[in-house]
Amino acid sequence: MEILWFYIALALAISDEVHSKIMWSIFADFYILLAGIIKRNVASNIRLWVIHEGLESIFHFIVISILFLSIEIGILAAMIHMIVDLYHELAGLNMTHLQHRALHFTIESIFFIMIFAI
Repeated sequence: MEILWFYIALALAISDEVHSKIMWSIFADFYILLAGIIKRNVASNIRLWVIHEGLESIFHFIVISILFLSIEIGILAAMIHMIVDLYHELAGLNMTHLQHRALHFTIESIFFIMIFAI
């Protein structure tokens, strides 16, 4: 139980990589069409982007909930991942893929360390 935070952060990192590979390799055409449909129904690119992040969070929620057999951990993991993504984009941080992954892993690890310390 003491190292559970590490496993969750690691699973979340793997989940994010799997999400990227699935969406941009296997379902790329569908993903682009879905973005077009959503864009047509929302008023701005910002709303489109927030919807995209929300859908990605749902993916992470499902994966993490199944892996850890815990809806609470799934909700927390999806929430912190979305918050880090939103912050990263809103702050305008220009990062490489490795820096982006390290940012996520660090913040998500600290978050779960704090959760399990309570």
